[in-house]
Amino acid sequence: MNLVQNARELSERWHATKAYWRDAKALEFEKQYLEALPGMVSKAGAMMNELETLLRKIRKDCEQAN
Repeated sequence: MNLVQNARELSERWHATKAYWRDAKALEFEKQYLEALPGMVSKAGAMMNELETLLRKIRKDCEQAN
């Protein structure tokens, strides 16, 4: 499973949990941990793509040096 799939599953499970957990702590939890998650997942995905590109370049450079 990848990061996006895991975040999607977490979101689905949170929506199911909200049907039973409806107090101030649930709202606090959602605001503190879950509201920012989509943006964080998006940024992490972009950074992972940049790292993948960099690693490909490093491998290519190392292969050409040999």
